[in-house]
Amino acid sequence: MKKWLVIILIAVVAGFTLMSSYNGLVKAEEEIDSVWANVESSYQRRADLIPNLVNTVKGQANFEQQTLTNVIEARAKATQTKIDPSNMTEEQLAQFQQEQNQVGSALSRLLVTVEQYPQLKAHEGFMNLQAQLEGTENRINVARNKFNDAARLYNQKVRQFPAKFAALIFGFKEKPYFKSSAGAENAPTVNFN
Repeated sequence: MKKWLVIILIAVVAGFTLMSSYNGLVKAEEEIDSVWANVESSYQRRADLIPNLVNTVKGQANFEQQTLTNVIEARAKATQTKIDPSNMTEEQLAQFQQEQNQVGSALSRLLVTVEQYPQLKAHEGFMNLQAQLEGTENRINVARNKFNDAARLYNQKVRQFPAKFAALIFGFKEKPYFKSSAGAENAPTVNFN
């Protein structure tokens, strides 16, 4: 009788441990999903501002069409990529990040080229859009950092004992991190010639 009682007690403790680990993993995964939605929302805000910026520039400057076309194309491509955070892979995140970097690069070229148009730089609408884009880029950075923090906490849970057993049983896998772009360690060169 005592032997069965010990076995039942061990099974109950193991069951509660497994349940607690599973619930902790679900909570951490939901946090990742929520933070990922904030990352997407920040990038969407930037994508929504781009048409306004392009139209303002078009209306105020006799502008190089290719620069505007590059911005529009990069935005269109970046808004097509959707990632399911529950099945996110390193490759998907790298592709998403590359497409977003292309948008940022195209916007940078646009803003550098705008320097040639003093009447545009002084235009209140353009200045407002430029300030909104700057704020949006800051929001994107904050959202990406929060995603990496949430991914770190989740990945710790997935790898720590005893939750690791629950992760293996229920299929919880590590999440990738946002990484810096190639060449990001080099300071940009500013040249007004």
